Amino acid sequence: MKDDPKPSLSLGLRRGLAERCPSCGQGKLYRKYLKVETVCSACGHELAHYPADDGPAYFTILIVGHLVVAPLLIFPFIWKSSPVIVLPLTLIPLLILTLLLLPRIKGAFIGALWFIGLGKLEPVT
Repeated sequence: MKDDPKPSLSLGLRRGLAERCPSCGQGKLYRKYLKVETVCSACGHELAHYPADDGPAYFTILIVGHLVVAPLLIFPFIWKSSPVIVLPLTLIPLLILTLLLLPRIKGAFIGALWFIGLGKLEPVT
């Protein structure tokens, strides 16, 4: 690649949030919803070596919990309303936000792993 910028954490996070290869920023990071491409189609960077595992799920739960659940606990209507009303009004936004954030957070997580160099290690089999 020509004139690749120096690897930085913010660069890896931005490229990961955009669901792009952390190395070049051009190739797609996923071939399915959360299935990471084996090799970047643009630069040939090995993407399958990043051990993302459970980290993205934990960060997603933390973020969604703070954005949706914590504010709901402040409002008294949650405690006074019927569960038939409260459950759909709570669970639907939780589901949508979780499904939207998870691939982006996983991408940012992979971008951070790229920055610290964990992709150069041999995959654990």
